[in-house]
Amino acid sequence: MKKQIENREDISLLVNTFYTKIRANTEIGFYFNDMIKDWDEHLDKLIDFWETNIFGGKKYKGNPIEAHNKVDAYFNHKISSHEFGIWLNIWFETLDELFEGEHVDTLKRRARKMSTFLYLSMFENRPKG
Repeated sequence: MKKQIENREDISLLVNTFYTKIRANTEIGFYFNDMIKDWDEHLDKLIDFWETNIFGGKKYKGNPIEAHNKVDAYFNHKISSHEFGIWLNIWFETLDELFEGEHVDTLKRRARKMSTFLYLSMFENRPKG
């Protein structure tokens, strides 16, 4: 029996395990490895994001839409739904590997919605022409 997601330490394990896989992924790892210069800082920010997402509070400070639009521009607007699908599959795989329970389902649902929203925002903010 796997454990439930209960606290920041669990979120930290999830985020660190997930991004270890992402960074090693041959299809999408370079997006992250090229853009993120301070991984410790970035992982802390993402732990804050997901902890706030599950447990509430106001730890997370950031603008994911702006950040993802910058990444898309940096890579000449070549990011597609395919890359988001890989990201989601690894997220689901990592959740299922480590945890079970209601928070797992919530994090899957929220990641699916967030990835759709972020991709649509990137697409809408691309240069017209």
